[in-house]
Amino acid sequence: MMPEKWKGAKHTLLERPWFIIAALASLLCGALLITSIIRATDNTLSLCSTAKTTAQSIAKYSTTPIQLQSIVHYATSQTVPQQSFEEISISLNVLKDRIPCNFLVFGLGHDSLMWASLNPGGTTVFLEEDPEWIQAVLKDAPSLRAHHVKYRTQLSQADNLLSTYRSEPKCLPANAFPIRYNEKCPLALTSLPDEFYDTEWDLIMVEAPKGYFPAAPGRMAAIFSSAVMARNRKGAGTTHVFLHDVDRIVEKTYANEFLCEKYRVNSAGRLWHFEIPNAANMSHQPGDRFC
Repeated sequence: MMPEKWKGAKHTLLERPWFIIAALASLLCGALLITSIIRATDNTLSLCSTAKTTAQSIAKYSTTPIQLQSIVHYATSQTVPQQSFEEISISLNVLKDRIPCNFLVFGLGHDSLMWASLNPGGTTVFLEEDPEWIQAVLKDAPSLRAHHVKYRTQLSQADNLLSTYRSEPKCLPANAFPIRYNEKCPLALTSLPDEFYDTEWDLIMVEAPKGYFPAAPGRMAAIFSSAVMARNRKGAGTTHVFLHDVDRIVEKTYANEFLCEKYRVNSAGRLWHFEIPNAANMSHQPGDRFC
């Protein structure tokens, strides 16, 4: 997610009206307040609760430094996230139920501080293909956890990859995992940091890499690998996958192929929200197709 001074910005530096900025700041403040109230209540609604317990509970879930930094940043800047308020709200509603959680975001930008602040106590990791952009973002937000990644695909290959992946056994859902060592499937992300493979992600946000010119990596591999990781979740619960820019043909087509329409539970604007069952609930699914 790079700014317009980089060739091919994805609208991350668009200046929007002040009422949107105010709404976003309110969203962040409200999320922090709700989280604190819910957690404090869960720990104190007991016949044996005491003032001491209440004080400890409130202190334990006090606002984190990154949350305060996020509020100040968005309240004083005209630079706002590329997603709309309605799109952000979908992810926020899931985060409120899952925090603290493991949250993986494909892409790094001016919305990254927001995502990290909405997952207090959790692990939020960002994957970005442009090393210069990583340095630019971390200069202002050094507390963010970001990794540089390289992709093996180009957007110009999207149609061919989609039409031929079934001919490679290692691309099929029964054989694609673990993707760390899956060199035979060109859609598998095999060169990511160990943290990507060693963590079971509760939420995955796909709004990168770039996908609007032929030589760009495209989001084909990010979508495919997210689907494979979600389907092979060993822990309880589902994996929530959020895909942005579904108004573009590649994102929409690959979502329908790998994330599956039957798992789509919500949408707003250019965002689709999928809830994918874990491995225990995938045993009855055919191994030769995703949907």
